[in-house]
Amino acid sequence: MHPVIKLLAQRIALGLLLLFAASVLIFIGTQILPGDVAQSILGQGATPETLANLRAELGLNDPPLTRYLNWLFAAMQGDLGTALTNGQDIATSMGKRLGNTLFLAFWAAVVAVPTAIILGLIAVRYQGRWPDRVISSITLATVSVPEFLLGYIAIFFLSVQFRVLPSLATVYDGMPFWDKLYTIALPVIVLVLVVLGHMMRMTRAAILNVMQSPYVETAELKGLRKFTIIARHALPNAIAPVVNVVMLNLAYLVVGVVVVEVVFVYPGMGQYLVDHVAKRDVPVVQACGLVFAAVYIGLNLVADVVSILANPRLRHPK
Repeated sequence: MHPVIKLLAQRIALGLLLLFAASVLIFIGTQILPGDVAQSILGQGATPETLANLRAELGLNDPPLTRYLNWLFAAMQGDLGTALTNGQDIATSMGKRLGNTLFLAFWAAVVAVPTAIILGLIAVRYQGRWPDRVISSITLATVSVPEFLLGYIAIFFLSVQFRVLPSLATVYDGMPFWDKLYTIALPVIVLVLVVLGHMMRMTRAAILNVMQSPYVETAELKGLRKFTIIARHALPNAIAPVVNVVMLNLAYLVVGVVVVEVVFVYPGMGQYLVDHVAKRDVPVVQACGLVFAAVYIGLNLVADVVSILANPRLRHPK
């Protein structure tokens, strides 16, 4: 077997194993929560007979292993169950919410990724000088501030003080495309600020590491301009760690938007999860956790594959 195929097969098998482990943790975490699911659905006035019937209907009397296997096999077939609060199919309800979250994450990535790479190149070009210090200081500040605080600061200045952008990111089916972009502009700005610093700093560090290589010194001796050396010689050879950090931040954009969606009341997966956590709707919480884990592991797997294909030392480990 070719070393690349073997390495890819190992990465995929490890990803599936991690997803299985995540499903176990998600199931255990939802089962050890305090309180009674049936009691929270029916309320304090429910009779013991009604509670017993609902527990039997929900399968709560079955052994935990049986419930886990039933849930796992159903999820593998695309059946995520039914919401306890409204009786709707979870997969159908989640489809629109996931689409909204991916829409928000996509536009945040479109802005954040090229901006981070460009700022990283500028920081390397002017290493130790004022552009490098300004960029590093601003990005470090944005990384250090929590998402919800950035969101409220953005709402205060851009929605309350200057009335430039709407404070609520409410989108709906049939909404014109440009209206959607205008509506999600504020959460996109917040997400860009959250992930921009990490990507920029990792890009800068990766390129600076490559700049110590002999072939870069040879390019400098040939009289090439420094920015040309950075863009044409250093960046392509630093692409593997850059791709890794970009993929990690893309995974965060999809999985970590819960706080941002709640702040801006955006109808995505994060808001959907928070709403049903408050209602103690266990099947919805389990389904959201499994989808988030699959997305995060999947994007990390893509990062591994790209790193293997982009790095000759990983393609030929011997």
